Amino acid sequence: MSGSMKKPTKSQVADAELRVSIVEYFAKIPDPRVERTRHHPLVSILVLSLCAVICGADDFVAIEAFGKAKLWWLRTFLDFPRGVPSHDTIGRVLAALNPTALGEAFREWVLAVSRLTHGEVVAIDGKTLRSAIREAGGTAFVHMVSAWATHNHVVLGQVKTDEKSNEITAIPQLLKLLAIKGCVVTIDAMGCQKEIVRQIVKAEADYMIAVKDNQPTLRGDIENIFAKLRKDAPSGLTLNFHQTRETGHGRTEVRRCWTTNTAEAVTQWKDWPALRSLVMIESERTAGGKTSTEQRYYISSVAKLPAATALRDARAHWGIENGLHWVLDVAFREDDCRVRVDNAAQNFAVMRHIAVNLLKAVQGTKVGIKNRRLRAGWDHDFMLRVLVSGANVG
Repeated sequence: MSGSMKKPTKSQVADAELRVSIVEYFAKIPDPRVERTRHHPLVSILVLSLCAVICGADDFVAIEAFGKAKLWWLRTFLDFPRGVPSHDTIGRVLAALNPTALGEAFREWVLAVSRLTHGEVVAIDGKTLRSAIREAGGTAFVHMVSAWATHNHVVLGQVKTDEKSNEITAIPQLLKLLAIKGCVVTIDAMGCQKEIVRQIVKAEADYMIAVKDNQPTLRGDIENIFAKLRKDAPSGLTLNFHQTRETGHGRTEVRRCWTTNTAEAVTQWKDWPALRSLVMIESERTAGGKTSTEQRYYISSVAKLPAATALRDARAHWGIENGLHWVLDVAFREDDCRVRVDNAAQNFAVMRHIAVNLLKAVQGTKVGIKNRRLRAGWDHDFMLRVLVSGANVG
């Protein structure tokens, strides 16, 4: 059999898939440099940076060092006509790169490789990059608001806001970028705003949003409604109830959930688009002989929302803390990253989100994200599997 007729190796197949799954989307990003300064292809810089981030790099110097150590391998699928770019070049490119363009390429890739199931819980929450201060000597941290598919364990998108209080304006920006039809969007009390609710409904999605003191009239109404129903209503008539109990690590937690479809009893009910159900969750924790109780309230667009479903979705929302924020803090040490110049902090955050999606999707390994990053740096075949694992997302 001639060489041209030989069956391609696994690495060759992975290389071909790589050109479609990663390079295709990075190639759409406009190059911020003037023509005469483009000594290194933008796609090569971006893929190099992503590979380095996957393997543990958290600054420009580390990206350059990774590139020099892996240059022969990187050249099997990337173009480096003048060798590895310096850390100064990498830094200038990531600082000048339009984060909106990188974010759009990221979302297009996620949309192409992931399929959200009907009823998927999409959790929206913010995280502060504590070492990425806006400018030297400043006090304003970079704050990213992200959307997380809690069942498929995929970052769907993110936007940046400089202050946590601006999540109210960042959430609508993020929602505009997402394809959430048929999903249930969960947000903490910061997102309990009529315009945000209206936008979710317009996207043909449902919502379940926490209600706290930032909406005092709404919270007061919900508290009064549940107090009355729990006292006077015949069991099962207007209330649905579900309870779970967990014991472990010297602690017992009982979660009780009540739902009701009497949402029209809320003051200004018609001002909250598609409001159909109200939710009350009571958490009772016992540890060391001491018991504490907490009540939380939610509004939802799901008609006749079962208490078991509401409790499940409320708990699923916090999957963004364990599945994304905890991973970024522990496995990626995001809070220690001091990249901060211009757009670099935001672009680095998007790179980490891409890395999380790829590392979680890679098949055939049961080790955690931290050890997957280490293995990717040691094993070129595994690294190629990580880079093409987007095909397995969702």
